[in-house]
Amino acid sequence: MAYPTGSGSELLYRGTIHALSNVGSSFRFDNGSIGAAGTSSYVVPAHHIITILSIIFTEEGNAASRIKMYVSDGSSGLYFLDHQEIGARGTFVWNDKFVLVGGDKLVVTLADAGNTDVYFSYIDQDWS
Repeated sequence: MAYPTGSGSELLYRGTIHALSNVGSSFRFDNGSIGAAGTSSYVVPAHHIITILSIIFTEEGNAASRIKMYVSDGSSGLYFLDHQEIGARGTFVWNDKFVLVGGDKLVVTLADAGNTDVYFSYIDQDWS
């Protein structure tokens, strides 16, 4: 990512992934749109810096699940969560902040079939 030389914006947004299961789903960073579960093609847009503030996982299928979450730069992945357990009808909150840049992809999936909703908040610094 190039060093920003022009004016930009910094806005707070939220996003969701509904009915996450064991198919990888990437987070969508386009002003609060609902990401489709099972879609893994969303990436951080060029000339954007995304700061993740929190991610809330809620298990909706009344069965224990295991969450996997990783970031990919297109060539390799780095896991933040690997089989994090969430109980039936339970909630898991990720409160650690981290930064993504243009081309990064944040992906979440369940280790087994299930039904989990994901709600996340983030800051989008747009230098395009």
